[in-house]
Amino acid sequence: MRTVVVYKTESDHAREVSDYLRDFHRQTGRELEGVNPDTRDGETFCRAYDIVEYPTLIALSDDGRMLNIWRGRPLPTINEVSYYG
Repeated sequence: MRTVVVYKTESDHAREVSDYLRDFHRQTGRELEGVNPDTRDGETFCRAYDIVEYPTLIALSDDGRMLNIWRGRPLPTINEVSYYG
């Protein structure tokens, strides 16, 4: 499983997401993958999972199936996200 955070690095929510990523790593010892929707790969990823709101966290199975999605703010709790891996 993998959990991805889709957010724009140059935005009003970037600081909040950066703090969340740091706290997540500190509390769980794991890293979340970040995706910028303003890149070619990020745009493709967002199209594939119909992501149009930022920030969005998405939990994916090993074969790419969406297990859960959290759109916008407030961000989900670290416990909610850490369940997915």
